Amino acid sequence: MNMKFSAVFWAVFLAAGVLFAAEPYMGTWKLNEKKSSIKAGTTKNTTVTYSSTMMGKVKVTTEGTDGAGKPSQTSWTGRFDGKDYALSGDPGTDTRSYAKVNDRTLQLTGKKGGKVVNTARVVVSADGKNRTVTVNGTNAKGKKFTNTLVYDKE
Repeated sequence: MNMKFSAVFWAVFLAAGVLFAAEPYMGTWKLNEKKSSIKAGTTKNTTVTYSSTMMGKVKVTTEGTDGAGKPSQTSWTGRFDGKDYALSGDPGTDTRSYAKVNDRTLQLTGKKGGKVVNTARVVVSADGKNRTVTVNGTNAKGKKFTNTLVYDKE
């Protein structure tokens, strides 16, 4: 009986740890344009939502505008394990990976045809009310850029 209780306790404890570790990112984030620095001709995600899915995966959806100012929406479902998962809605990127750096920092890599086209560092503030995303990439015209986007949690 004690062995069975111990096994169940540790399983629940570890599952809770996994959920708690992802918690700082979860929810909906709105772009604070006044605090952000976005180069013309690059994508601007005005809303980003992280939500839990089955089997421990996370779904990340974005809404905003593409480099030409047209409405855009992307969807990615995967794990924060550094592996590539399919991305839909972005013609310049077909896969994305997220790697957890620490409890409040993610490293993101976007690829097209296996080639890296952008990277980003996502940092959630200690109070969990803001997140800063620093994106390095190449725009549709082949010009390198760096954007700093600040989001407020809804």
